[in-house]
Amino acid sequence: MTSSSSSTRLFHLENCLLGYANESVLLDVNLTIGSGERIALIGPSGSGKSTLLRHLQGLLPDVVAYCPQHHGLVPMLSTFHNIFMGQLANHPFWYNLLNLIRPQKKEIEAISLVTEKLQFTSKLFTSIDQLSGGQQQRVNIARALFQNRSIFIGDEPTSSTDIYQGQDIISLIGEQHETVIFALHDIELALNSCQRIIGIKDRRIAIDAPSHTLTVESLSHLYQSHNQ
Repeated sequence: MTSSSSSTRLFHLENCLLGYANESVLLDVNLTIGSGERIALIGPSGSGKSTLLRHLQGLLPDVVAYCPQHHGLVPMLSTFHNIFMGQLANHPFWYNLLNLIRPQKKEIEAISLVTEKLQFTSKLFTSIDQLSGGQQQRVNIARALFQNRSIFIGDEPTSSTDIYQGQDIISLIGEQHETVIFALHDIELALNSCQRIIGIKDRRIAIDAPSHTLTVESLSHLYQSHNQ
């Protein structure tokens, strides 16, 4: 197992069984994650990546900005309102209601800074149901960024982008968060953008190593039994 011994330990799982609704998904999970790490979680669809990410988020909900694979956006509300939801817990009810009815200049400016970095400021007051799938994914990312947390956990945050856009988004997320943990579907992107790779196969963590010691070929076996 690879972990950051010189950093503060954020997560530590020892022989954990993870699942939901009385169904086990991951077995014998042994994992330590320290502050300052940038980690990519890879493996076949349905292998348990989302289960692990949700579990980690649940351990430190107050300091994790969580970007789920299924966006959970409100279709009839605007980009602004969906992103503003990232800070609902930081404000009293009356202030949140005020911004629902009449968005305040302060919040518009703050959210515009986030959307500018993700290149869709012109859609700030467009309702979510009028956006493309890729644009909706950017709103999902922006909502998580707007939380201003120290840890970012993202479940396939770049699934609707090409490798160059994905690299830019991951770099942006890394600039704003001390610790980042992604589930990624693109092995090359994972190797290029993250310092540590955790690979899941057959309901267990099969690989946990620095990315510089791995290649696309050395990781391909994670998917072999799934594709056969």
